[in-house]
Amino acid sequence: MGSFSIWHWLVVLLVILLLFGSGKISGLMGDLAKGIKSFKQNMKEDEVKDASMAADPAAQTPAQPAGSIAAPGAQTTGAAPAANPSRPAA
Repeated sequence: MGSFSIWHWLVVLLVILLLFGSGKISGLMGDLAKGIKSFKQNMKEDEVKDASMAADPAAQTPAQPAGSIAAPGAQTTGAAPAANPSRPAA
């Protein structure tokens, strides 16, 4: 029962064609090709993005969104520290 002969594969192919039809298979192959093209395009865009980030070190540090809380000990620019209502002032 080792390997299949060419006749086994032809019978399997015939059964698949009967079940799905040639139109369905060609549609699936077209969708597969579109997916591969989209994947390659996204990979190229990522490479360009990575290359531009490597050229501009300032672009690598993400800006802190407005209204977000800074990490403890982080320096903020131009703002006085906010009072913490959970702690009494010393």
